[in-house]
Amino acid sequence: MTDSELVWRLAGGSGDGMDSTGQAFEKALMRMGLNVFSHRHYPSRIRGGHTYFEVRAGGEKVRSRGDGYNFLLALGDSFARNPQEDQPAYYGEEEVKPLSENLDDLREGGVIVYDEGMLEEDDLATADVDLEERAEANDWHVYPIDLRGIAREHGREIMRNTAGVGATAALIGMDTEPVEELMSDRMSGDILESNITVLEEAYEQVTEMDQAHDVQVPEGSHEENQVLVSGSQAVAYGALDAGCRFIAGYPMTPWTDVFTIMSQNLPNFGGIAEQVEDEIAAASLAIGASHTGVKAMSGSSGGGYALMSEPLGLAEMTETPLVLVEAMRAGPSTGMPTKPEQGDLEHVLYTSQGDSNRVVFAPGTVEECYEQARDAFHIAYDYQIPVTIVIDQKLSGEITNIEEALFDREPDPSLGSVLTEEEIADAPHHESGIFDRFQHDPENDDGVSPRSIPGQKGGRFLATGNEHTPQGHIEEDPDNRVFQMDRRMRKLDAIREELDEFEPVHQTAYGPEDAEYGILTWGSQQGTVEEAIDRLNDDGHSVKALGVSDLMPYPEREVTDFLESVEECLVVEMNASAQFRGLTQRELGQFGEKLSSLLKYNGNPFEPAEIVEGFEIQLNGGDEAPSAQTRIEPAAGD
Repeated sequence: MTDSELVWRLAGGSGDGMDSTGQAFEKALMRMGLNVFSHRHYPSRIRGGHTYFEVRAGGEKVRSRGDGYNFLLALGDSFARNPQEDQPAYYGEEEVKPLSENLDDLREGGVIVYDEGMLEEDDLATADVDLEERAEANDWHVYPIDLRGIAREHGREIMRNTAGVGATAALIGMDTEPVEELMSDRMSGDILESNITVLEEAYEQVTEMDQAHDVQVPEGSHEENQVLVSGSQAVAYGALDAGCRFIAGYPMTPWTDVFTIMSQNLPNFGGIAEQVEDEIAAASLAIGASHTGVKAMSGSSGGGYALMSEPLGLAEMTETPLVLVEAMRAGPSTGMPTKPEQGDLEHVLYTSQGDSNRVVFAPGTVEECYEQARDAFHIAYDYQIPVTIVIDQKLSGEITNIEEALFDREPDPSLGSVLTEEEIADAPHHESGIFDRFQHDPENDDGVSPRSIPGQKGGRFLATGNEHTPQGHIEEDPDNRVFQMDRRMRKLDAIREELDEFEPVHQTAYGPEDAEYGILTWGSQQGTVEEAIDRLNDDGHSVKALGVSDLMPYPEREVTDFLESVEECLVVEMNASAQFRGLTQRELGQFGEKLSSLLKYNGNPFEPAEIVEGFEIQLNGGDEAPSAQTRIEPAAGD
């Protein structure tokens, strides 16, 4: 974290409007010309439980959450579970947690605003919050304000969020006009008037207070039009622009965001969204829609994706194009449903029956979510293969500003390798008249046998989950099995060749090309690693990074070039078993002695300082234990 940025954390109870208030404040900062990045933390409860929405804002590009934060707005939890008077609270004093559970991350010199209308001194004493002592030790500047009272006097209690934003603006030197403009976009009449009154009243009260802190809103400007987009939104928009017109799903956090956004938007494009009884049905419906000539997708999170294993195998055997989204969360089983982790990699790569014949992308940024969602449909429908897009709770929910021009491109309605009726007439058929859908063509280097769509003249064939003849009839002949299996597997080699020519490439290199050391990562940690690279090089180290998105087929050439160019490499990922490092050593075993791991799996994503610390410890021999909740695994042979 630098002195020229604001990291604002709004803390309260789940159900108290933290998310909507945080997003509105983030958008106001963006409209002021700042670059923004938000991080969401919430419990697995419908209402109640400590939650926060954190916004990092600065004049330069923001790629990650910060190291801690410098402004806390604690509103209390209006849905807290209240224990009986004669029994202790099993979950602690929940009303106070939005204040008490955030103090460890607040930087020295930071600002605290708390709602003394909700959090009274007696509540703090009961929860054993030594706020005064800790504030003095850390030079915190504490402003207790009756936000609840302001909201009740000029509107409704729920407007204490608005009062909190007004207090924030007054303390950081921010004009309220962008906030009022956003309110006018979202509401009208008496509700709008009351909210503006509450905002201005809180602003005026705080302006009259003595202020002695240094936290101020930064300055910035944008050369291009900006939009706020989350990873889930980017995946959905990429799918829509790729021509997806059908989705089937069942809600499961954090996949639900993609499913909801698609369901809201598909009718506007003449598409269909179906919520079904379970994930088996969801994937099966998507396969059926794709079989009939519609670009289709489905998805889930870990447990739901497990149920999709059987239909996933069906798509592989019938060579039906399909795009799935797997939004990872902490497991196993239900695990921690609302916390990020990268523990499903091996599950996504290898679930289903027999030898996997699929493609897996793991975008690392919001921009890549959009790009690679489009690429997923292109690959799936050109090569008649299932493609899974792997994201996680971190990338799914974090929101950042990107250039609006990213979305300025034409939709792609193509169904890929589908024949016209004229082409079907000239294609091979069995003497019975059945189309050779799964052709034995030794000259077919990419393994793709063009398909027909049900209803096309001359395109009749059988689709079965059994091994089959070119026409689709069940067949267990050894020669046929080897030919069909080899043909399906050839697709991965052809796809790898095509992906190597993609622009933009899916693997993201960062840092000086001639750096002595490397950091390898995948998926959502990419931006955090890049910020750590900047800090390490500023501190005199020589280090670069490679963020890998292509997990199957593995980008052997690009990763080989990267690992050959460095003396040692630290692999950064959010799981306990070093799954991506294991994949890399499986594909490129000769580099095993170069690869060490930095792992985190406590339910929170990496902060840049944790990666800096882990790299420096490993560089010095790896004998020191990290101060953060991370773990270092040395390279083979160390």
